[in-house]
Order: sequence, then structure tokens, then C-alpha cells
Amino acid sequence: MLQGNDRPHTLEAPTSLIADTRAEFRRAALAHLDVTLSAHGGRIVVDLSRTREIDASGLGVLVLLQKRAREAMVATRLRHVPAGVRQILALTRLDHLFEIED
Repeated sequence: MLQGNDRPHTLEAPTSLIADTRAEFRRAALAHLDVTLSAHGGRIVVDLSRTREIDASGLGVLVLLQKRAREAMVATRLRHVPAGVRQILALTRLDHLFEIED
């Protein structure tokens, strides 16, 4: 549900963003991007507050989302990133791809 023109639509990531959940989250993420673009851009916001586990396939979905958003001139923001997920983003040097907020 869109929250108004000044507030971006937020996508909630699953508790485990791993190979088993990748396909479902990928579908949701790309649909989220479509909704955001149809609302005239803005930014993509992914809430990771519940995410406790992430693997390479989960990172891949986040990178795919960021790439597609960037192609449409839309920023990707990760919100409420747990310390463990933030550490993995830093170790893989993917943290620079995203706006990260607490």
C-alpha cells in the first residue's frame, strides 16, 4: 500500500533471506519496484528489521532490485538493517550500493 506521495512504499524483507525464500522475495521486490515506478519514482525502501539471516542468493535479490531501480533513476534504501546483515553487506562490499538508514 502506498503511503502518499512524500512517503515511499516500504517492502518488508523476510526473516530469512536465503535460497529457499529468494524466489518469493524476488517476485515481491520486482512488484514493489513496479508500484514505485508507477507512482512516479521516488525511492525503493526495503525494511530489513526482521531479517536475521541472509545468504548470497538474498544479496543477489537486493543487488538485482538496486540495479533495476538505478536504471530507472530511483534510489534504493535499506531501512533498519540488523548488525549481522550490515556486516555481510560491508564484507561483500555491497553496502555502497544502497542508502542505509537506522
